[in-house]
Amino acid sequence: MDLGTETATISLGAIGGDIVTASDQMRQLLAYAGRVATGDAKVLITGESGVGKDVIARYVHAHSNRRRREYVAVNCAGMTESLLESELFGHVKGSFTGAYRDKRGKLQLAHDGTLFLDELAEMTPRMQGMLLRFLENGEIQAVGADAAAMRVNVRVIAATNRNLPEMVAAGSFREDLLYRLRVVHLQVPPLRERPEDVRPLGAHFLSKLQRQAMLTDEAWAVLEKYHWPGNVRELHNVIEQVSWLTPPGEPVTADLLPTMVRGGGAIVTPARERRRRLSDELFRMITEESYTFWEPIHRMFLARDLTRRDIRELVYRGLRETRGSYRALVTLFNLPESDYKKFMNFLGTHGCRPESRDVRNPPAASEAFRSPLVPPIAGPEPRSPRAPAPRSDRAAS
Repeated sequence: MDLGTETATISLGAIGGDIVTASDQMRQLLAYAGRVATGDAKVLITGESGVGKDVIARYVHAHSNRRRREYVAVNCAGMTESLLESELFGHVKGSFTGAYRDKRGKLQLAHDGTLFLDELAEMTPRMQGMLLRFLENGEIQAVGADAAAMRVNVRVIAATNRNLPEMVAAGSFREDLLYRLRVVHLQVPPLRERPEDVRPLGAHFLSKLQRQAMLTDEAWAVLEKYHWPGNVRELHNVIEQVSWLTPPGEPVTADLLPTMVRGGGAIVTPARERRRRLSDELFRMITEESYTFWEPIHRMFLARDLTRRDIRELVYRGLRETRGSYRALVTLFNLPESDYKKFMNFLGTHGCRPESRDVRNPPAASEAFRSPLVPPIAGPEPRSPRAPAPRSDRAAS
C-alpha cells in the first residue's frame, strides 16, 4: 500500500476492517502510527466519537511484530466494575456468584499480543489503580485466586473521546495512569476537518452494501459540506440510508438526502431537547411497532448508539404512562413479567433508573416538561400522607 497515492485503501487483514483516506492529515497520522507500531510503546488514541479510533488501534497491531498473536478488545464502558475486573484479570471457580468455572482474563489471552481498551475514561478509580499496577509490573492475578500472580507480556493501546487532562484536573482520572498510557499519543481528526475523505469513504461503504447505488456529483458536494457530528460512523449510516431512496439504477440526487444533511448541520438542538425527542421516538417504536426494550433498545445501548441519559429519559417517558409503576413499565416495554428483576438490575447497574416518585408526584404545570435529569431544588423531604405524625407529647425516657 502506498500512502502517497490519491486515495489510499488499507486492508487490516485477519483482524478485519479497512482504512480509506485521501487527506494529508490521515496519511501523516498513519505514517506515524506505522513507525511506532514496530516498537512496544503504549499508545493512547484520542478523538471524537465515531472517528475510527478502534480502526487505528487495529492498524497499529497489524503493523507490529505482534500481528501474528491475539488482538483483544475490551469496551470499558459496557461493563460494571466487578465484571470488568473479571474480564481483564479472569476469575477462579466459586470466587463469586455465577463463577461456575475458571475463566482466563483478556490480559492472559492477549499474552505476546495487543490489548485494546476502548472508552478508557469510563473506568472507575479502583480499576484505574489496578490497571496502573499491571502496567508497572506486568503481573495479573485472577479474582479469587490464591496462587502467586503470573506475568504476561501485553502491549496496551487505549482510546477515549474524553479530555483526560481535564478529568485529571477534576480529580476523576489518575494523573500517573495518564502518563503511563500516553507514551505515544495519536489524535484522530474529526471528519469535518478532512472533507476530502467523505467521497472515498462513502464510495467504499457503498461498495460493501448488497444493494448497489450511486450518488450524483451534487449529492456528494452536499455530503462534503455537512458538519458530520457523528463522524465516520454517521457517514456510514447515512450512506446505508440513501442507498434505499431510489429504485435500482437511478442515482441519488441532492434533494433526496436527509434534511439534516442538506441543511449542513447548522441547526443545533439542545442536548435536553434531543434526548426528549429521541425518547419519544424510542417510546413510539415500543408501543406502536411492537419492539421490545431488549431488542433493539438494549442492543443499541451496548453498541454505544444510545447513552445512559437516553435510556433514563426513555424510562421516565414510560413511567409517566404507568404512573411510576416499574412492574407496569416492564409490560409496557413488551417484556415478560419474569424479566422484571433483570430489567431493574440493568437500570440500577448503569444508573438509568429515575425515581418513580417524581412521576407519581408530578411538578407544577409550569414545570411539566422539566427534564428528570436536572436535580430538583434542595428542600425538606415531603412527609408521606400515610406516615403517622410525630407526637409532641411523647414522654422522654
